Amino acid sequence: MTVRALRWLNGVGLGLLACVPVMSLAVAQPLAPSPEAPTGRSAKSVTAATKDMVAAANPLAAQAGREILAAGGSAVDAAIAVQLVLNLVEPQSSGIGGGAFMVFWDGQSMTTLDGREVAPAAAKPERFLGPDGKPMKFYEAVVGGRSVGVPGTVRLLETAHKRWGKLPWKQVMEPAIRLAEDGFAISPRLNGLLSQETYLPNNPLARAYFYEADGKPKAVGTILKNPAFAKTLRAIADNGAEAFYTGEIAEDIVATVTSHPTNPGDMTLDDLKAYKVVERDPVCGSYRTYKVCGMGPPSSGAIAVQQILGILETKDMAAMKPGPEAVHWIAEAGRLAFADRSLFVADPAFVSVPVKGLVDPGYLKGRAALIDANKSMGKAKPGDPPFQKTFLWGPSDGIEFGTSHMSIVDRNGQAVSMTTTIEDGFGSRQMTKSGFLLNNELTDFSFATVEDGKPVANRVEPGKHPRSSMAPTIVLDQDNKLYAVVGSPGGSLIINYVAKALVGLLDWKLDPQVAADLPNVGSRNGPTELEAGTEAEAWKAALEAKGHEVKLIDQNSGIHAIVVTPAGLVGGADSRREGVAIGNN
Repeated sequence: MTVRALRWLNGVGLGLLACVPVMSLAVAQPLAPSPEAPTGRSAKSVTAATKDMVAAANPLAAQAGREILAAGGSAVDAAIAVQLVLNLVEPQSSGIGGGAFMVFWDGQSMTTLDGREVAPAAAKPERFLGPDGKPMKFYEAVVGGRSVGVPGTVRLLETAHKRWGKLPWKQVMEPAIRLAEDGFAISPRLNGLLSQETYLPNNPLARAYFYEADGKPKAVGTILKNPAFAKTLRAIADNGAEAFYTGEIAEDIVATVTSHPTNPGDMTLDDLKAYKVVERDPVCGSYRTYKVCGMGPPSSGAIAVQQILGILETKDMAAMKPGPEAVHWIAEAGRLAFADRSLFVADPAFVSVPVKGLVDPGYLKGRAALIDANKSMGKAKPGDPPFQKTFLWGPSDGIEFGTSHMSIVDRNGQAVSMTTTIEDGFGSRQMTKSGFLLNNELTDFSFATVEDGKPVANRVEPGKHPRSSMAPTIVLDQDNKLYAVVGSPGGSLIINYVAKALVGLLDWKLDPQVAADLPNVGSRNGPTELEAGTEAEAWKAALEAKGHEVKLIDQNSGIHAIVVTPAGLVGGADSRREGVAIGNN
């Protein structure tokens, strides 16, 4: 049976679920190994539970979250436990040396917290220009201290815990402390990524931690202990986030950033001490009978996802089902969304982002009218959304790859969708003596400072948040009740991954596991990208007949989705990675 044939029994399957793990309706299509996922893709089953659920990128992290939920913890309590364990078991993707966006639903209202990294006070727009005035090569900029932004994750976790935590701060940190001290087995995915890594072994602390004396990565199953990280967590457990942003740990971060022999940074203790989490207005829009909410600027994720959905709402996507026709509309909607994203979205403290206009239903209907049902537009141009206050900047880009996501629902109906990152795989490749890797988030800024004679909106500036594609999402039903929690890692592809999953859940009524495992498709205002090694390859000719330039690429999504049903919760974790969805009954 192909993925195209998979439906939830005309939409009634969710209500028929027993509240125990059940088999998915499909076996995932095999996926050729890719650089980001050397272990390939394995079939997974949709999971169901009656009380609570966590879907996260590693089984040990998910188990830590479930342990906290079982102890009566809130969704935020569980998110803290998951994040700190991910720092250990998935260090290439996230950790306390990075940043995150959190979308939180308390049962009545939606809140979004921006824990994104920021540029140091000494940062200048020319940061990533070489002596010749041209942009540096990517990894010349990444490796070292120059790319490191002031980390926000620890402050974000503390801020959320003070507002919505139920268990003591020390208790929610205990699973990660225990794992750091007792050790954990290196997973096939971590081993594979270490095997392919070029720059990390050049850092002495990282080499000693991840590699054997002969330079080979420590084998799958090797028990890895991190007493330095355990000490760091105990300090934070005892003294809160201040233990990270001041004192010994902060001094270690600054020393690591500024002492790189060839590419030092300029972060100071004052930069760390000054870091603040920003509560921002959620970006919410309607899609059919649902309300879709996410993180606003400096993330472009929610805006772009809602633009794609707003354009697709003009079509009967349910009648199309997965196939070339649906891909045509999804890709064309993606072109239009990415064109706007490139021009309009950056840190709202530095540029005026017309969020209301970009997601305005009338504007999106006008954008949808640009799509020809029979021919691709090729390259889309930015639109002219209402409510603009300025139009002074040039197009830019900036993406993150070392990213993770978690979706959590607790027994009180509160929910967290949190996407967390250190930007590239293994970040700046700089490990602190305190036991964690540092981000390279500043390379999410545009390297160019001026384009088309205009300053680039996403250029480097002191104290600025780089633009992101992260799209943590919470969906409410027509009665304003929690319906779904969704998100994914994947750089700028996150936007298309999340949009695909939402179409799968909301239009095609697929279970969360099948929705996550659908072939990834879309466009970032370039070629139409189809996921290599999946049935999407068979759609190439039909799309080319409509004028699409089609590329088959590896698309290593990591979608984690939970859906609320009358019988309880059902969840899925993308089969392309090693995550799981688990809960308590």
